[in-house]
Amino acid sequence: MIILGIETSCDETAVCIIEADGPVEGANIRIRANITLSQAALHAQYGGVFPNLAKREHIKNLLIILKEVLKESEMSEAEPDIDAIAVTYGPGLEPCLWTGITFAEELGKKWGVLVYPVNHMEGHIFSALLHRKNVAATNYHLLTPNFPALALLISGGHTELDLMENYGKYRLIGETRDDAVGEAFDKVARLLGLPYPGGPEISRLAETARQGTDIRCLKPSTSDVNLPRPMLHSGDYDFSFSGIKTAVLYLLKKIGPHTSGVVAEIALEFENAVTEVLVSKTKRALREYGAQTLIVAGGVIANTHIRREFTKLAAEESVPLLIPEIQHTTDNALMIAVAAYATAMSGAEGRPLHATANIRADGTAKIC
Repeated sequence: MIILGIETSCDETAVCIIEADGPVEGANIRIRANITLSQAALHAQYGGVFPNLAKREHIKNLLIILKEVLKESEMSEAEPDIDAIAVTYGPGLEPCLWTGITFAEELGKKWGVLVYPVNHMEGHIFSALLHRKNVAATNYHLLTPNFPALALLISGGHTELDLMENYGKYRLIGETRDDAVGEAFDKVARLLGLPYPGGPEISRLAETARQGTDIRCLKPSTSDVNLPRPMLHSGDYDFSFSGIKTAVLYLLKKIGPHTSGVVAEIALEFENAVTEVLVSKTKRALREYGAQTLIVAGGVIANTHIRREFTKLAAEESVPLLIPEIQHTTDNALMIAVAAYATAMSGAEGRPLHATANIRADGTAKIC
């Protein structure tokens, strides 16, 4: 089955073509073409994603990228050998989502193929199931998790824990009540005077401090930098990262003018606090629900320390850990196409998106 994937939920314009065959368990995935265009540099001046600018860039670039992936796949633009189209329908930024949805609908009509609306969060789960034997390999196969599997999805827009009982069967057990963890990284980075996107910058500084590099130049009165661990003992599986951002703000006001050493120390403490909350709640959920596999996906799992700590957790709990390759952690069309293949193999059919796409912010666009 040859699938064209489209992803425009935020500030990455992504299009891919995959060739997939076999049952979902162990399915073979061949990437014919895969292009992701990041808009991060354009949004840096705003310190975050400006939705209408992102929409404009999607409109400008979708057709250009489509032509390129068709060319790489040696397909005709008029009548490409495509069996289905997959597109993200939510959750995400509404102007961006509808750009991709409209584009997919028009292609479906033009080529006479079905369109599969894909939940963005399910796409992230499937990004963690993609596996290749070595870095030089171009073909992937889908790993089969032992069910029930626990999926922690952490990105700039989302933080949630889902119990995956089978393919296509999910139960939301916890989510953020305010800021997503990736959003908190970016906002704290802005407070620290770091460039956007802030997550990688905080990770870099925190690693430098963690390795003991001699950059700790704190004043004696502020040498003990402590930040709260929000909702660590709440008894549920929800998260909250807005308060820790405010705590950083107050800490900076208390310190006053600060050196690069202070910034690195705060970056380290912030990263440690966030990681402790994520790991602690995931550990409790693994035990309570008897999860047999741990999946961690989304852009934030590219963070070196968080990746390392979840590797330790999986070893301690004796469960397999599935995490995506670094290049598949951010939003991409590959994960959307693969998730659509799993949907198609389950017997579900593609359909007109206007009848099913629901992008409201009241929870109905969540994975569950």
